[in-house]
Amino acid sequence: MSRKNRLLIVGAIITIGLIGVIIIEAPEPTRTVDEVMESPSKYVDQEISIRGEVLDGSIDNSTMTFILHGSNYNITVEYIDASVSNGLDDNRTVYAQGILTFSDGKYLFEADIIKTSCPSKYEE
Repeated sequence: MSRKNRLLIVGAIITIGLIGVIIIEAPEPTRTVDEVMESPSKYVDQEISIRGEVLDGSIDNSTMTFILHGSNYNITVEYIDASVSNGLDDNRTVYAQGILTFSDGKYLFEADIIKTSCPSKYEE
């Protein structure tokens, strides 16, 4: 086998391996609060990413919770063990990654990571 053919075979194997890694490790899509809460039982005990806006006045630092809302639904987010970026505040758009749980008849999102949007330079 010539050197050129060996290089082509090695290159093909590497390319196939990289494509496989990309397909297997594809990130979970971010869902809105409304998407999750329309049929929350599908997501219970699963690691998901969720996006919504912090409900005005809902941040409770004593219980480490806040309410994330969409257009039609709300969900309580617990961030006790979460890595939280600066800027967690009322009416701020938030990305949270964690596990949706169901206990005592309520859904609770236990966040591991919380990222906030940057404040607009046009906000008052």
